[in-house]
Amino acid sequence: MIRKSVTLALEGLNIVGELYLPGEGKGLFPTVCLCHGIPAKSPDPNHRDYPLLAERICHHGFAVLIFNFRGTGASDGNLDLLGWTRDLQAAIDYLLTLTEVNQAHLSLLGFSGGAAVSVYVAAQARRVSSIITCACPAEFGFLTEANEPQAIINHFRSIGAIRDKDFPHSAQEWIGGFRLVSPIKYVARIAPRPLLLVHGSQDETVDVSHAYKLYDEAGEPKQLIIVDGADHGLRQNDRAMAAVLDWLKSHAPTDGPKQATIN
Repeated sequence: MIRKSVTLALEGLNIVGELYLPGEGKGLFPTVCLCHGIPAKSPDPNHRDYPLLAERICHHGFAVLIFNFRGTGASDGNLDLLGWTRDLQAAIDYLLTLTEVNQAHLSLLGFSGGAAVSVYVAAQARRVSSIITCACPAEFGFLTEANEPQAIINHFRSIGAIRDKDFPHSAQEWIGGFRLVSPIKYVARIAPRPLLLVHGSQDETVDVSHAYKLYDEAGEPKQLIIVDGADHGLRQNDRAMAAVLDWLKSHAPTDGPKQATIN
């Protein structure tokens, strides 16, 4: 496996990531762009969940890109969900310049807020061939309607995701980004490309009802997997990630049961 550091420059920001290539890095590989979620607390510098997941997927023959959205990790900028959509578009643009990437098989694998951004981008970017969402909210009302905008901003500032003292210029416009990106508005546009929705039955952050709403709204081909007993941290759940890998390797089968519970 080959691992390369990646820096994407856009809007005066450096978006930092890593590219993983199977074997000696020579070939034409199906590719996964992995999108992390919205941070709930200050980052742990020793936290390696996403790199380990990228390595696991890469070992199965996929090229994998992981990166930090603006306002997180080593990337510049401030957390801004509409800005995240542009970060992901830039990541896709980058991947499609690589000779190792099979452009016919570019999948997005998103978690929570990163899954929401993935749905929004994939709905408009036909270059994406399939999408997997894990713990994806149908909308962000549980965040935006339950809290005052300034309280949300203060929280993200306290954990280092909003770094500039004059950001955002408008709290209402910033909050409006969450409403605009709501996946329930866009998930139907994924079809006819394959869609896998994975959710924990005991998700304490994004209730499992969000998964059913998205599934009902989505077109075919689609599959919904509810992981019995799993919480919001699906990337740390081996059953969930094994199901994701199986789906990736089989390119989202359209036969067999469409809904399942993993016990």
